[in-house]
Amino acid sequence: MQTISTAAHADTANYLAALAFAERRALHSFFDQHVVEDAPGRYIAVDEGDYNALPMTLIDRVVHTVPGRMSDEF
Repeated sequence: MQTISTAAHADTANYLAALAFAERRALHSFFDQHVVEDAPGRYIAVDEGDYNALPMTLIDRVVHTVPGRMSDEF
């Protein structure tokens, strides 16, 4: 018998949703997109360009970074 933890699935779903958002946004941005754990099991995507420099409170909670994919070099 297998035990299924719905909380673990919800955490994974939240992470994957934030990751998908960061990947979509990175396609149209010069800045890196960070997936940040906002609260236990809750994730948000943060655009590095929204801040002059990311505050340490955010840097400490970054769990994944998607590099910005726009380039002005031809």
